[in-house]
Amino acid sequence: MNPVLSKRARIQSPAQKLRIDLCELLESHGVAWPRDLERDLPHSWQKHGDLIVFNENCFNDPLWKQQGPELWINVASSLGVRRLAKEGCIQDDGVRSPTVTLLLGDSGWVEHIDNGIRYTFDVTKCMFSAGNISEKQRVASFCCSGEIVVDLYAGIGYFTVPYLVHAGASFVHACEWNPHAVKALKQNLELNRVSEKCLIHEGDNRQLKLQDVADRVNLGLIPTSEPAYEVACRVLKKDTGGILHIHHNVNSFIRHAGLNMNGTKEDVIKWKNMAWKEWAEGTESQVRAILMKASGSPWHTQILHLEKVKSYAPYIDHVVLDLDCRPLHET
Repeated sequence: MNPVLSKRARIQSPAQKLRIDLCELLESHGVAWPRDLERDLPHSWQKHGDLIVFNENCFNDPLWKQQGPELWINVASSLGVRRLAKEGCIQDDGVRSPTVTLLLGDSGWVEHIDNGIRYTFDVTKCMFSAGNISEKQRVASFCCSGEIVVDLYAGIGYFTVPYLVHAGASFVHACEWNPHAVKALKQNLELNRVSEKCLIHEGDNRQLKLQDVADRVNLGLIPTSEPAYEVACRVLKKDTGGILHIHHNVNSFIRHAGLNMNGTKEDVIKWKNMAWKEWAEGTESQVRAILMKASGSPWHTQILHLEKVKSYAPYIDHVVLDLDCRPLHET
């Protein structure tokens, strides 16, 4: 009648423990647990040290507000942290500022270790995408010894620091116009002991005065980094050229909206691959035209690789194009 549960069955996930603790909190105030409240609980979150960031799709029921500050104290205790925050939509302000509200705690500054690199930043002021870890690892695997890199959208140093710490770049020019990200970038360069190998260019990268310096250019802005294509071409070394790493959100739904949307999984993969290829080939042509117009001479461009970073939304994928660009010298 009362079977002994296995050890595995007795283990609670953090989300399960949170539900039980919150149910007890409501019962202590004489409030019965509504059936629909289950859907308003978080099942995953971002954790940065002693701070947890929830997404915007939880804790929206008016019942939570009635519990006051006691709610967040109980949530933090249940999850074993001291600070809590909740994110909203990314602001369309040119710097992709997060809309993050602190629920418990006085400071949004955290430290995060990613692939052996220490990052510190304010979660209420700066973006940090855990979904980009595969691309940061790929950048870390590059052999950039002796190279000068220009990072046109440096942020807090997501790619700038891996280029220096792991890829062995000789020097990085890091461009960023969000003052909060610049503050974090400076600290991250110092934390990882590479500040002497990086020059920060604060402000709009379209006003960048650099030219003819880069062996490699990183264009890490989504949904598109197209506004910086001309700048990227200008900073490439005129005599030897280099490689552009171009990030973009490719929408495969638009192209195939007229097709049968009940296609198989293989059909969807084929549609996505076609959309990625079309975007990459179009971008290659666009960049080659910019290079030829700026230099007045022909250039050879070649798609080296097309990498999926993550799924951004249904039918929208964050991808990176590695584009080799070399001037054609007259013989």
